[in-house]
Amino acid sequence: MELGSLKSVIAELNGHILTITLNRPERLNSFTNLMRDEFRRIWDFARETGDVHVIVLRANGERAFSTGSDTGEGTFISENVFSRRDPGSDLSPKHNGCWKPLICAVHGMVAGGALYWLNEADIIVSSPDAQFFDPHVSYGMVAALEPIGLAHRIPIGEVLRMVLLGLDERMSAQRAYEIGFVSEIVPRADLWDRAERLAQRIAAKPAAAIQGSVRAIWESKDTGRSHALATGMSYTSLGNPIGKAEVVKSEVRTKEYEVR
Repeated sequence: MELGSLKSVIAELNGHILTITLNRPERLNSFTNLMRDEFRRIWDFARETGDVHVIVLRANGERAFSTGSDTGEGTFISENVFSRRDPGSDLSPKHNGCWKPLICAVHGMVAGGALYWLNEADIIVSSPDAQFFDPHVSYGMVAALEPIGLAHRIPIGEVLRMVLLGLDERMSAQRAYEIGFVSEIVPRADLWDRAERLAQRIAAKPAAAIQGSVRAIWESKDTGRSHALATGMSYTSLGNPIGKAEVVKSEVRTKEYEVR
């Protein structure tokens, strides 16, 4: 499957790692209809391309990972109220049936619609300068879609504080780490290398085992405990024979591990 040319992002597949770089720094990497279309194509490509084992999402520019929707251009919403759909669904890998693990490397401003990516990320690595906020209510807009996704990741009190204070407050990288939103903070100069290193370690593992684990864990958030365990057992039955066939046990054990 071919990805084709892209204009608002850069996508590179190297060693089973698909690296996506938001590339609109002059607009703080805000997303447009074009970027939404390109991400639909990216998720289709990642989902159907066996060589893609893990995805890294990062952003060019010094000021922002992304500030959400481009307010100058706006984004398409159908005039037919019964045909309207969440514009951020195009940006979300799991919503598009892509269960390849996603690592987000964030820096600078991470605002509003940028949460569509973070809400479905499997690992978030941050630089110390990252600041998380949702400006919707400050502009008289209801903040619902991104915060609802965020409420499945962090304590609801933190979500409500971010939503209600809008532009008056930003969550620091340190606070995001304390509440488990980001898993680690690394110097800005090391951010991309750290995300790449984590991706390499994931990509080296059997793809079937990784994807089955990701899907089982995420889908458990939508069901009760018993149903989630039953579904997880079915994924175990399907995926383990494939995953085990890709492993040489003598090569698995290693003393080169990190403690965090």
